Amino acid sequence: MIARYGASPEPGRRYTLRPGVYAILPRDGALLVTHQQEPWPEFQLPGGGIDAGEQPLTALHREVYEETGWHIARPRRLGAFRRFAYMPEYDLWAEKLCIIYTALPVRPRGEPTEPGHSAHWMAPELAMELLGNPGDRDFVARCMR
Repeated sequence: MIARYGASPEPGRRYTLRPGVYAILPRDGALLVTHQQEPWPEFQLPGGGIDAGEQPLTALHREVYEETGWHIARPRRLGAFRRFAYMPEYDLWAEKLCIIYTALPVRPRGEPTEPGHSAHWMAPELAMELLGNPGDRDFVARCMR
């Protein structure tokens, strides 16, 4: 069974399964995270949805690069969790299946290409307070033990 974080699904509401990949990126005692301005400002683990026909690791590399400008190496799957949320940018009620990896950020290649995103380094303890959803915070806590 996959753990669920956040609000319970609303009875009678239809949710679309939306699998995504997200990365915990430690380097030199800090974590690389992304800040997304829209639809509301929040810090997040870099990552996002897996496109149709795309492999999860391909999506992970693409999403991390788009949201941070960094290339990564040696991704390792840590686990997964579910959360039910409204995604206003897609006008979609989603059952998000969040697959969490850890990887090494190896080199920056420029600014994030995803509009409204910026890359930030922060202490893991601060990330555990600021990340926008409890599943991300829990995986960071477990990974940084």
